[in-house]
Amino acid sequence: MAWYNLQQLAELLQAQLHGDGATEISAVATLESAGPSQITFLSNSKYRKFLQQTQASVVLIKAEDLEFCPVAALVVADPYVAFAKVAQLLDSTPNTAYGVHPSACIDETATVDSSAQIGPNAVISRGAVIGANVQIGAGTFIGEYAVIADDCKLWANVSIYHRVQIGAKTIIHSGAVIGGDGFGFANQRGQWLKIPQVGTVIVGEQCEIGAGTTIDRGALADTIIGRNVIIDNLVQIAHNVQVGDHTAIAGCTVVAGSTKIGKYCIFGGACAVNGHIEICDGVQITGMSMITKSITEKGVYSSGMPAAANLEWRKNSARYRQLDQMYQRLRDLEKQVTQLTADNTPCDKDQ
Repeated sequence: MAWYNLQQLAELLQAQLHGDGATEISAVATLESAGPSQITFLSNSKYRKFLQQTQASVVLIKAEDLEFCPVAALVVADPYVAFAKVAQLLDSTPNTAYGVHPSACIDETATVDSSAQIGPNAVISRGAVIGANVQIGAGTFIGEYAVIADDCKLWANVSIYHRVQIGAKTIIHSGAVIGGDGFGFANQRGQWLKIPQVGTVIVGEQCEIGAGTTIDRGALADTIIGRNVIIDNLVQIAHNVQVGDHTAIAGCTVVAGSTKIGKYCIFGGACAVNGHIEICDGVQITGMSMITKSITEKGVYSSGMPAAANLEWRKNSARYRQLDQMYQRLRDLEKQVTQLTADNTPCDKDQ
């Protein structure tokens, strides 16, 4: 367990310390649950009501909330970002492997750094390259000539197909499949003919890929995930997709083939993105939205229908089915109004 005193944290965060710098911290917690030797944060003033009762040893806080803090405080510009940095320092998450387990199957042609740690029943295939300080969990499969760069962490039962490249400091959670075949088929008189997917997947540095997520290899060119991209659980990214740096994709979102997504984009949960379109930098898509055409201007886009009381939803659904009929009636009424207006307009000679 790591321990830091408040003076050390203040220096690391470039924070203003209010309290005893010798106080030691060993863990993070919420405002409501924190106790002695724990650090918490307040980033939104609407949660200030919980501040008065906190038992934390110290709170990461903005200057405008300092007067309401009953315990020691570290004043920072962004408490949530500061909390993330402290949480990394105090992280108690275990390794996915310790040493190289005797049951691991490592091909003699693979290049494995001596500092790598490989769990039980993991498979490292021919020509694969495993970098320094890599952790590979139990039952994980690394395909032929795949490259796992330094400081990556792969949890149990991850599948990395042949020639996939994973950038340094990337975390991949259990059940993720990187480099499976894209959905490429030709139809010959009703029979599907498979098109071999000969591209690969290239994942940038400092990415995180959630449990059960699948990223398909390219058909001819490569599927590319940029630097510092975060992808939630159960996301499907199809072949030849390109995702720009620092983009975030929430759970159950699906992205169809050959779509290009820009940098700093954010996708809410359960979005569906059409194939062969482009989404520019800085776009935010709210949850359950369906994107069917390219987006060329940054901003927030939505199409998902929020839940309503069942009776209200049933009424609206019935009205929606009548929309075309209502449109035709409205158009007929507009024509009648136009005609009546024309008939009642006085002629010049009568004025």
